[in-house]
Amino acid sequence: MVDRSARLLERALLFSFVIHGVAMLSMLLLLPGMPGGWTADGRDRIRYIADHPWLWRLGWIPWGLTALSDVLIAIGLLRTSWIPKVPAAITALVTVAAVLPDQAGQILWMTRGIELARSGDAAAYFAFEAPIYEWIAVWAGVLYTLGALGWTWCFASAGTWSRLLTAISAVLWPLFLYSNGGPKLPVAVQASPRVVAVGNALGFLLLQAWFLLVTEQVLRRSRPDGAHGREAPWRHPNRLVGSVADLAANSRAVRAFTELLPPLAMVSDITDVIYVNYLVEADRLRALVPQGLELQTVGPGGRWSVFTFLTFRHGGFGPRMLGPLRRLMPSPIHTNWRIHVRDPRSDRHGITFVTNAIASTPHALGARLMSEGMPMHVLAGAELRNDAGRIVLRLDPGAGTGPDADAELRPASPPATGPWSAAFGSWQEMLGYVVPQDRGFSTQPWHARVTRQEIRLDIPLDACEPLEGRVASNAARAIAGDAEPFCFRVAAVRFRFDAEEHDPM
Repeated sequence: MVDRSARLLERALLFSFVIHGVAMLSMLLLLPGMPGGWTADGRDRIRYIADHPWLWRLGWIPWGLTALSDVLIAIGLLRTSWIPKVPAAITALVTVAAVLPDQAGQILWMTRGIELARSGDAAAYFAFEAPIYEWIAVWAGVLYTLGALGWTWCFASAGTWSRLLTAISAVLWPLFLYSNGGPKLPVAVQASPRVVAVGNALGFLLLQAWFLLVTEQVLRRSRPDGAHGREAPWRHPNRLVGSVADLAANSRAVRAFTELLPPLAMVSDITDVIYVNYLVEADRLRALVPQGLELQTVGPGGRWSVFTFLTFRHGGFGPRMLGPLRRLMPSPIHTNWRIHVRDPRSDRHGITFVTNAIASTPHALGARLMSEGMPMHVLAGAELRNDAGRIVLRLDPGAGTGPDADAELRPASPPATGPWSAAFGSWQEMLGYVVPQDRGFSTQPWHARVTRQEIRLDIPLDACEPLEGRVASNAARAIAGDAEPFCFRVAAVRFRFDAEEHDPM
């Protein structure tokens, strides 16, 4: 059973990262009117606020939302079962104490402050500005930093932490304390408004890194590494490229952001689709079924299940909206490794991918980050060649985490019997089960949902050409054991990915 008590905390951390980034950009609207900002002359600050009241207000809105994000984190900490309650409660109290002077000061500066700036009474404005600036930059800033120390206490106590977070925290929180509390220190070490501004700028850049790293740690508690599927670790076969690609492909935080993007309808005119199938004892494959789905079984007593890896060459694989321009897109070799499953709540049938791989790093990263159902890896090399009917298929993972295969196949007549005979009465019956698969399933237990990828292939069964020959694959043997393969080919088909839908788990 997945513990979903951290869902609010996860979302609050993601929101905090985004809104703090927006707020940093909004400082471009605030700095001309802030002490220690771009304008040294106080009267120029007053003039900016008086002449641009809506820019001034607009600049403060994201900072109001950062305060909301801090409150949401505090509530999320209290609601998360694995966060110790004492540090979470203290952090919540300190956060509320920080929000009160901060938001009161911002509201007054956007209302009374603009009125005073427009009045032209510089003395009255400066008398107003000094305490308001102190509320926001000093008292609220120090209290927010104490609240952030509470975050550190909570996450470190829960073991959701890393050495890099310790290193950043050792620099970040003292920097914020000095930048914000500096004006109240003895004159010899006192921070000027300029130092406060620069210190906060550097601090907020480090804070973004801190948010990203702690979010990664939190998400990994609900999305741990798995042996297969989308949570299986990724390793690129090229160490130079992989040093960057591996970070993105394995990051739960990056994928949490990309899953918010709408999926694109995709089209590809694929050729030489080579199906390599195995009839496997159902009990052997059940460990590959994602939580919330059930394995489809075939044959007497439901003893068997079908495992397939099918490999093909794309043809202009790209978004449907590109129209004729899709022909300019590359056509890499792609392999899908799948088993047949059903959703017991809806009784919909389809497949789930144990793994996928493609001979293109951009395609692999895009699919892994943008598609819930494609646990895509990169092949170091791939070959799919049809020499006058002789099919040569090679999948080389190199040092990466893609699957391997080495096959030489040739056309054959439809067999009367074969490795499939224990579950199917005829070759045609087997094709009728294996081929019409127009739905991919994956599950996200942390969201309590099943994802359906609706695709269209429309492959007529009489387009399936039986093949015979040699197949060797360590990856397939690890899944199917000593089961014998049975193969066929589809010369060409248009692949269409139409939609990605979510059902409650």
